[in-house]
Amino acid sequence: MIKILLLSGPNLDELGTRNPTVYGTLTLDDHVQRVRALAGKQGWELTHLQSNFEGVLIEQVHGARGVFDAIIINAGALTHSSWSLHDALDNFAGPIVEVHLSNPAGRESFRHTSTLAPVVSGTIAGFGALSYDLAVVALVDLVGERSHTGESPNA
Repeated sequence: MIKILLLSGPNLDELGTRNPTVYGTLTLDDHVQRVRALAGKQGWELTHLQSNFEGVLIEQVHGARGVFDAIIINAGALTHSSWSLHDALDNFAGPIVEVHLSNPAGRESFRHTSTLAPVVSGTIAGFGALSYDLAVVALVDLVGERSHTGESPNA
């Protein structure tokens, strides 16, 4: 069974009430349930963790090696500042999809740079809740590519 780790960074526990014109009205739990259902349709297992603390997210990435096949991450504002999270993700062998509900490139200039972009398989941004759906669709292909090349999905 393919195991996916969904990581949610700082302030994402405030979704639904935090700036709904930018992030929408769905709660984090709404998003997690949606991703879990989509992953389940693939026969996959999804584990979710949200933390407002960078170190907790880094430790989760460390612990994911050899346990999870892929990671979906919405690191929130850590996307633009966390070289430590970048380094942790760089040491994960499976596919990683970075997700954003809003379009960071269309917002404040400090949001235009992702420290994670160099070490993720791809970034999906600006499609609201659909961003998470597209991450699962991307992983279907990315995990499938690994299994067709004979590489273990969680190698």
